Amino acid sequence: MMASSDGSMVYEFGFEPEIGEATEIVPGVKWLRLPLPFLLGHINVWLLRDGDGWAIVDTGINTQTTRNVWTDVFTKSLGNVPVTRVLVTHLHPDHAGCAGWLCHRFAVDLFMTRDEYLLCRILVSDTGLPAPEEGRRFYRAAGFDPQQLGRYVDLFGAFGTVVSPLPQSYHRLHDGYRFDLGGRHWEVITGQGHSPEHACLYCPDLNLIISGDQILPTISSNVSVFPTEPMANPLAHWFESLRRLRSLLPEDVLVLPSHGKPFRGVRSRLDELIGEHQAGLEKLLKVCREPKRAVDVFSALFKSEINHGNLIMATGEAIAHLHYLWYEGELKVDRIEDGVRWFRS
Repeated sequence: MMASSDGSMVYEFGFEPEIGEATEIVPGVKWLRLPLPFLLGHINVWLLRDGDGWAIVDTGINTQTTRNVWTDVFTKSLGNVPVTRVLVTHLHPDHAGCAGWLCHRFAVDLFMTRDEYLLCRILVSDTGLPAPEEGRRFYRAAGFDPQQLGRYVDLFGAFGTVVSPLPQSYHRLHDGYRFDLGGRHWEVITGQGHSPEHACLYCPDLNLIISGDQILPTISSNVSVFPTEPMANPLAHWFESLRRLRSLLPEDVLVLPSHGKPFRGVRSRLDELIGEHQAGLEKLLKVCREPKRAVDVFSALFKSEINHGNLIMATGEAIAHLHYLWYEGELKVDRIEDGVRWFRS
């Protein structure tokens, strides 16, 4: 199925594989879904024919359930042919979680961008450590009450519980990096905003791109500010990355996303993603006619209920939008009281 005549997004396939079922969708490319123990329910990972074996792109969260699925895939779907390398689009646990385990099991190399590799190792090393004062101060400034701060403290360091330790060395991916797999040429296109140096893998020979979380068909990836870089402006980087992808990719490229189904009509989808965030910024300006904390603006940005399960992500994204308008000069920090920042348009 091709992109529609008006350029709108259309799904390529009328099916989606069952969890643990590796399905070939174009010659030399298999689509595999792995389970996730939270709302999204699944992650798409990709198997690329590489000589006599398969290269793996993204790995799933590091749980016994995921490892069991991988074991079944190796024996049933791949017939015990070798894994040749592991490529990871970015550091988040559903993408990098099993990377170390897979590299160790098959004695193969890891391929990641430098920023993603190094930050992933740092976050894994936080496991078991107490929450830092910088983090407490950051969420206090956003408007967290004592109970919410206590939950942040309890959750700190959980990253390493679902990400196996990465290998001590890696092969660096970077923007413009080119490599061959199965006789086909691939190129890395990096993006920022959702993560520091997210790698998309583009194959002109097949007219497809493995987009990771940089381009998703039905949701927008989380774009957040975190305590490690409290004055960051990731939404500006996100906009820049989406516009760059729009300029580089043909409209009929087949997009293989990490969540949802493969589709065509990438420029239309990129326009939608940009437009969704711009609409949120316009709502935010209206809401902030009176001084607001980060935790006061959720209704302008999110349709779903914000609760203890998604509070950290929602707060980080709210701050990202506030910071974007602040750096653009459309918001100011009205005052700081007891460490809490109030924004006003």
